[in-house]
Amino acid sequence: MAHLRSRRHALLAVPVGLALTASLGLLPGVAAAAPQAKPAATDGPLLSYVVNASADRATVAKVKKAVAAAGGSVVTAYERIGVVVAHSKNPDFAATLRAVPGVQSAGATRTAPIVPAATTDVGKPEKVKLPKASAAAAARQSAGGAEPLEGLQWDLPAIKADQAAKVNPGSRKVTVGVIDTGVDDTHPDLAPNFSPAQSASCVSGKADTTPGAWRPYDPAKDYHGTHVAGTIAAARNGVGIAGVAPNVKVSALKVSNKDSLFYAESVVCAFVFAAEHGIAVTNNSYYVDPWMFNCADDPDQKAIAESVARAAKYAQDKGTVNVASAGNSNFDLAAKEIADDSSPNDKGRPAQKRKIDPSVCLDVPAQLPGVVTVSATGAKGQKSYYSNYGLGQIDVAAPGGDKYQVPDLPGKDGRILSTLPGGDWGFLQGTSMAGPHVAGVAALLKSAHPKSSPQEIQWLLKAQADNPGCPTAPYDGDGDGKVDAVCTGTKPVNGFYGYGIVDALDAVR
Repeated sequence: MAHLRSRRHALLAVPVGLALTASLGLLPGVAAAAPQAKPAATDGPLLSYVVNASADRATVAKVKKAVAAAGGSVVTAYERIGVVVAHSKNPDFAATLRAVPGVQSAGATRTAPIVPAATTDVGKPEKVKLPKASAAAAARQSAGGAEPLEGLQWDLPAIKADQAAKVNPGSRKVTVGVIDTGVDDTHPDLAPNFSPAQSASCVSGKADTTPGAWRPYDPAKDYHGTHVAGTIAAARNGVGIAGVAPNVKVSALKVSNKDSLFYAESVVCAFVFAAEHGIAVTNNSYYVDPWMFNCADDPDQKAIAESVARAAKYAQDKGTVNVASAGNSNFDLAAKEIADDSSPNDKGRPAQKRKIDPSVCLDVPAQLPGVVTVSATGAKGQKSYYSNYGLGQIDVAAPGGDKYQVPDLPGKDGRILSTLPGGDWGFLQGTSMAGPHVAGVAALLKSAHPKSSPQEIQWLLKAQADNPGCPTAPYDGDGDGKVDAVCTGTKPVNGFYGYGIVDALDAVR
């Protein structure tokens, strides 16, 4: 397995004193001129770095000075978690910072220069506009206070969210932060529940709370976060659809740049912002670019994983439940080896064909300690054909959609209907859609149990989940006659569904 490693220079130190003066033939009492420090190199590409150090003011101050001495500039420093974000053109920047006392890890967060950036596929599922005919048919069949398009939302009754809304639609004191591509807060289904005071753009690695900074760069391309937000908290206001928790607040923490890249410094910023702005739940339907898995035996990838882990833990310690999607590659995350041929994906260098060891390589943030990891199911209640899985790796499951599992509804679409920028709605599928269902249920649990800790909310999610157990027949998700995945475990806990499919009604009873 090839690794990206910064070059390291060995430095030899000679003690100053009689040995030095004697070797130079100098008489005692005659001072030797101090050697001039070699200027830091600046001939490399401009990259962004994370430096992880002891979380105290003195050490962070020392790291800031070391950053400058190594030819870098500090973007921001999070003293409480000991993470410093910096930019530098010095090819030896990371290696130099790793040698600073108090620094545990340091590494580049990307392989492509900061400008210009490349493009990536962050696992966005297929987009389908809602046909007007289907919308009209759904509206005609809606009754009993249902939203106009709710007849197409097979996912709500699948987790009893429609019933839960009649008991407790969620508390206005609970906010779910959508860490994603941005959210169109002007959408009529989102505007009633949107919290601008808890929203920001973290793309630069430093929070920008300028009004509207949290919105998508390109609504036609960056629709992902708006779709996620609707699943969580679309209002029951007689317009469009309904969210799992239709009365809680939702905020936007934009972390993807104009090329849809989710870099570590942006995600660190988002978790810290959530921690310090009273956000009860975060939804994370992405993996941190440019590595699908970050391996501890690579210094750059180790630094990426550690910086995000510190920020996620800081949020959890402040009372935030972090929910993340498991991924869309049909990988067994508990396997001894996984083939990753898509990393790095920012095109600073060619993608590697590497075999990774899941015991030392993590999907970040999904596999970080304390994060609720979510697999996806379809309308028939089975694992979605694309969803990652793995015994001991999946906490719970939720509807993410599956084009091969078609519900008996007017629109007959097995994907998830939710909000899109510009006041639109559309169908998408992916574990990206499963995560927000769990985030919505977590918000309902927090509404019903406002004093519960993140650990208690996680326990309730698992305890209330309904587990269908491993399928009795060989799993053929796409119907091509080949076995696509093997479920291991027991009825209570297994690799496909973890502890089971979440239950919104139990969350509020």
